[in-house]
Amino acid sequence: MGKTLFEKVWSRHAVRELPDGSTQLFIGTHLLHEVTSPQAFGMLRTLGLKVKYPERTFATVDHIIPTSDISEPYADPRGYEMLVELRKNCKENGITFFDVTTGKQGVIHIVHPEQGIIQPGMTVACGDSHTATHGAFGTIAFGIGTSQVRNVLATQTLSFKKLKVRRINVNGKLSDGVRPKDVILHIIRKLGVNGGLGYAYEFGGEVFDNMSMEGRMTVCNMAIEGGARVGYINPDETTFKYLKGRPYAPSAKDWDKAVEEWKSFASDPDAVYDDVVEFNGQDIAPTVTWGVNPSQAIFIDENIPDPENIADPTQKKDAIDALAYMKLKPNTPIAGTPVNVVFIGSCTNGRLSDFEEAAAFVKGKHVAEGVRALAVPGSQIVEKIAIEKGLDKIFKDAGFQWRHAGCSMCLAMNHDKLV
Repeated sequence: MGKTLFEKVWSRHAVRELPDGSTQLFIGTHLLHEVTSPQAFGMLRTLGLKVKYPERTFATVDHIIPTSDISEPYADPRGYEMLVELRKNCKENGITFFDVTTGKQGVIHIVHPEQGIIQPGMTVACGDSHTATHGAFGTIAFGIGTSQVRNVLATQTLSFKKLKVRRINVNGKLSDGVRPKDVILHIIRKLGVNGGLGYAYEFGGEVFDNMSMEGRMTVCNMAIEGGARVGYINPDETTFKYLKGRPYAPSAKDWDKAVEEWKSFASDPDAVYDDVVEFNGQDIAPTVTWGVNPSQAIFIDENIPDPENIADPTQKKDAIDALAYMKLKPNTPIAGTPVNVVFIGSCTNGRLSDFEEAAAFVKGKHVAEGVRALAVPGSQIVEKIAIEKGLDKIFKDAGFQWRHAGCSMCLAMNHDKLV
């Protein structure tokens, strides 16, 4: 009987089975940022422990960094203290830190793939909910809390209950204008925000086979929004092409050997899954969320739902509350609904291809009166290339604020507040 990628990677990194039925897993790569790491390092000092594998640990600053001007005062003085603490902790422990002075800083889930640090067959942990992004490379990638960050720093291991695996097939050809985010929003719309609880999602089928790495990262990034702690796509030639030549990728003399090993992690053709869900790509249209969670989504040509037509009492109440909060009326078209703020960025959609597509759309147009629009590159590398291509000028001419790299409005720990 064949095995899934999840089973192969899990087995390879299993240290031992624990009495409570969980597995102690070795964590191949640990990613740090300034918000969830200071307390973890503090606990290490209290316990008199050192970072076990600093060479497997990488860091950047993204959550609190000002994006309009890196030298401006921080929105919260504690934010700057977090940055100072991260710098100190990385220096003391010999951890590679992509600081703002390196030209490589940015959103944690964009920076590390850019550097070629994330590779097929790895286990990846990070104190951030969107760590599933790295599953796009054929990894098991977990978001963890601060106490678990401490545990990885001290032991390079974590204990987890083994997840079930759900295969999500999307076959057929996507229509013009349908993008990876539309695909994952459609999946979440159909399966719900709790549909993935207890599962790892394996995304497969023609749509994902033909998707770019940047698109795959968008999809896996949002697995957590669907309740799945892990989301991944089997590694293939698209994966290998993306990685080749990047700073931390295998060298030319080791490349062929690495690719052969990476190929071995892909799910076997006869792999057995705990559940399989099928979607037709031709059924997916550009999608908009109208409410307060990602499952409250509709196609751009649909009307806002009427709660009276929702049978499930919990979903019905959620819809009523969401409509009241969003000040929207049921049975009205979502197209043409006024917007107040436009934000392009984040670990979901802050990559170069996102800005290229958006720039092509806004070129020659202008932001409507009363609308605030921000374009925030996901990394200094994305920012540099975008400027070289003249994308910054297109956005500025269209009335956007062009910012520096950071998480920005996604969680608004800097000045980039929604209101």
